[in-house]
Amino acid sequence: MAVWQSNVMTKKLPSNLGLLFYEVAGRRKDATAIRYPSGKTISYQELNNRSNQIARLLRRNGVQERSVVGIFNNKSTNAYASMLACIKIGAIYTNLDINSPWKRTNKIIKNCNPSLILDDGAAAEMISAVRQNNSCPAIDISDRAFQNDYKNLDQENLCETEALSGSNPAYLMFTSGSTGFPKGAVITHDNVLNFINWCSDAFSINEKDVLTNVSPMYFDNSVFDFFNSLFTGATMASVQDTINKNPQDLVSTVNALKCTIWYSVPSLLVYLLTAKALKKSDFTLLTRIVFAGEGFPKPKLKQLFELYCDRMTLFNCYGPTETTCLCSSYKLSKDDFEDLNELTPLGFMAPSYKYIILPVDESNLNFGELCLMGPGVGAGYYNDDERTRESFVQNPLNQESQEIMYKTGDLVRRAENGFLHFKGRKDNQIKHMGYRIELEEIEAGLNSLKYVDAVGVVYKHLGSGLGMIVAFVSISTKTSESEIIDDIKKIVPRYMVPKSIKIQPSLPKNRNGKIDRRQLEELL
Repeated sequence: MAVWQSNVMTKKLPSNLGLLFYEVAGRRKDATAIRYPSGKTISYQELNNRSNQIARLLRRNGVQERSVVGIFNNKSTNAYASMLACIKIGAIYTNLDINSPWKRTNKIIKNCNPSLILDDGAAAEMISAVRQNNSCPAIDISDRAFQNDYKNLDQENLCETEALSGSNPAYLMFTSGSTGFPKGAVITHDNVLNFINWCSDAFSINEKDVLTNVSPMYFDNSVFDFFNSLFTGATMASVQDTINKNPQDLVSTVNALKCTIWYSVPSLLVYLLTAKALKKSDFTLLTRIVFAGEGFPKPKLKQLFELYCDRMTLFNCYGPTETTCLCSSYKLSKDDFEDLNELTPLGFMAPSYKYIILPVDESNLNFGELCLMGPGVGAGYYNDDERTRESFVQNPLNQESQEIMYKTGDLVRRAENGFLHFKGRKDNQIKHMGYRIELEEIEAGLNSLKYVDAVGVVYKHLGSGLGMIVAFVSISTKTSESEIIDDIKKIVPRYMVPKSIKIQPSLPKNRNGKIDRRQLEELL
């Protein structure tokens, strides 16, 4: 077992994200910070002033340094400004899914115990449930009353931002948990500052760029869009989820917004290709397509590459939520399509990262679980010491000083040229539609239904990197598959809902008395 290290970063960074945004907003005050499909634009000066006012309003509502603020984020200017406001006063924001079932949202709220909830368009029933089940107040930031509350407050930069350090948490990003309880990755100011610095170099981001924001704000991929645009002086093109649902609308919107950098999960690009929504004449101003979150099926990736390789650069990237969105990138070339069966390499690690591979078999030290160390590794899971201790551990090869590494659970193979190749997971976690999903969380949801006696959830691979979630259940009361689907939709997000429910008299067990997933997979 050995430690591999990338080049060391030497650039001096600001002490916190708030100071960086003040500098960018002061330098680019008249430039467009956010652009909407409606034609509406928000300048850096306007965004800075509004976020300063909202920061003061948050203070009036009891939000302190290291307080958590939950944001039901629907991509309004007030929602983006609220994220910045939290950053400026040292509060920790967490973006919440407007469409998530209440049961899951409540687990997140109970875990992070926010001082305040900001509502940017969640359903009335959701906000009512928040108020009934939690002690924290909720403020509607989408109505005129909110604007009246902050508009007379001071627009000047906040002096208290100066006192914040890089170790301050910036945000929480919740991911699927194997116990049925989501876990909130804690990402600090220093983590994000290093991320911005690396991305600026790796993807040549500059002030003339327009970055797509097609990912929902509760999803880790949105970190790339938000920070690499608004903290570099570039423009963020905000695209609503309703537009994403129509492939032709999405393509025409990206064209109209004059985007130069696209970032998404491969699934969204595959969706556009499958729907035949992409033509060579589209994306006329795009020069970089960046994707991450799951493997990109090689035949579809080849199709995309052949459409645009003459005027765009395509990047395959990798990075767990716990390491600040991304930590490696790989620039594609035509040589990558000589073998259509092997997924694209993960490439080399970002500067100042180190990694080790915990071998599955001591006879092959280049294959095993990837463990990461470096400036993007977060500060553990919020209010969850047990799962933090399981995943954030001391580097076993460093006996002289503390050096925390994150155990990704990803199995990789290190090639002779140093590239890493993703080979799967060591647990029951999957990547589906770009989301990291613990199959046990779906099982926990199904097990909470009174009529379910036993459940086993498996992932059926359909080839070309695609797949579907299938649940096997035994039940005590006569219930149809469609009824079970309707019930589980109330418990887990839509991307976790099984594509198929298979009702069985009983489920196979292994010698330890546990549900035998291998036997279930053989039934598919």
